[in-house]
Amino acid sequence: MKKFCRYISDYMGVLVLVVAVFAFLFPEALRGVRPTVINYLLGLVMFGMGLTLNLQDFKIVFSRPKDVIIGCLAQFTIMPLMAWLLARLFQLDEALALGVVLVGCCPGGTASNVITYLAKGDLALSVGMTGVSTLLAPFMTPLLTWALAGKSVDVDVASMFLSILWVVILPIVVGLTVKWLWPRFTEQATDYLPAFSSIAIAMIVAIIISANADKLMTGGWLIMIVVMLHNLSGLGLGYLVGLLLGLSAPKQRAISIEVGMQNSGLASSLATMHFAAYPLATIPGALFSVWHNISGALVAYLYRKNSLLSTSNNNTSNK
Repeated sequence: MKKFCRYISDYMGVLVLVVAVFAFLFPEALRGVRPTVINYLLGLVMFGMGLTLNLQDFKIVFSRPKDVIIGCLAQFTIMPLMAWLLARLFQLDEALALGVVLVGCCPGGTASNVITYLAKGDLALSVGMTGVSTLLAPFMTPLLTWALAGKSVDVDVASMFLSILWVVILPIVVGLTVKWLWPRFTEQATDYLPAFSSIAIAMIVAIIISANADKLMTGGWLIMIVVMLHNLSGLGLGYLVGLLLGLSAPKQRAISIEVGMQNSGLASSLATMHFAAYPLATIPGALFSVWHNISGALVAYLYRKNSLLSTSNNNTSNK
């Protein structure tokens, strides 16, 4: 069973892609599912994140605050501004532009830690950035969304703040509490959590795509291009920030992946809860969830390959 769960988590990108294609081709299979289910699924993913976190994971915030601050500043500037720029450049309508901005204003995604590990990046920095950006999300996400999309769409900052506390922060706190009270149970469950989170994220994507399959038929290619460019610009500019500041190669990879991979499930959840008048606003988050798992796997391969080549060259020069 553990081997099967590891297989699911290792091939999360493939799973999400297959489920997304199925939902697009057979939308009637999931159209009876209420959109509010997305919030519960995301809450379960965040609960699983809480179970895997350790208070020691936040030690990096105090031992290496400079690295975390650089990463989080990059996170909450590059992705929101690129989202706004791409929405303007491609002249997206209000709903799709809002959805892209929501993705850009969200914290780092949980899958980024796995991708950083596979890419031989600084895993401690990645976990620290995910934790800190998630804790900052109740403040930063509503304020940034209001600043970048508030002129065209009514953004209720206070309501979004409470929603993120409810859907993201509370499940993480509950997960940490469960881990503290029942450490043995949590240790046994840890092997299954990545697979569980992968399935939950795939279900979120399927629900959103099935509900909007008809609209994707007409303009899906355009928003897919925007989503891909948004993700790739985050990966590229995140890496560039680390390079220009003279950070080590593992730190450069961690910041690149952390900036480029967003908690797009949260973006879709917020769009469902607060922007029901703009149903297309859920689509960018769903497509981002599909694409960033594919690009993340490719980037991890390239970074890992480059790391191995660098190690081999160093060993050769030392001889």
